[in-house]
Amino acid sequence: MSEDSLRMANFRVHVVPAVLALANPPWQRDVWLDPSKFENLDHVFHALFDDFCDADEPERYLGTSLRTQEEVTLMRELGAALNAATAEAPNDTDEEYLGASVWPEVVAAAGRLAQVMVANDLAELVASQQAADRAQWP
Repeated sequence: MSEDSLRMANFRVHVVPAVLALANPPWQRDVWLDPSKFENLDHVFHALFDDFCDADEPERYLGTSLRTQEEVTLMRELGAALNAATAEAPNDTDEEYLGASVWPEVVAAAGRLAQVMVANDLAELVASQQAADRAQWP
């Protein structure tokens, strides 16, 4: 595995689960609203805006945590939806975010992005396996 591929995998191992969490309302309620659970929405915001991507300006993460221009576009849409939800969460609580009138837009944007990211990761996995098979059996 090349250094670039390893870096992307290390970033995506944080970004893809964050996007999947945003696309799954039952999971959000079961995990984020349970005070005994470690993960919360703050973790998602850090993954998508600070640590492994910047959903406000995702272009600079193309090739690092985002594979395609389509992912960049969809991440920007997700970032805009999350920012709109932030406006309805003055106390910055998970409960406020999940109750925001625009939260269904966040879930929908995350669902679109999740589908593309998972499909792209699976395509990359298949291509990698095919390359390994060709190298093993010339």
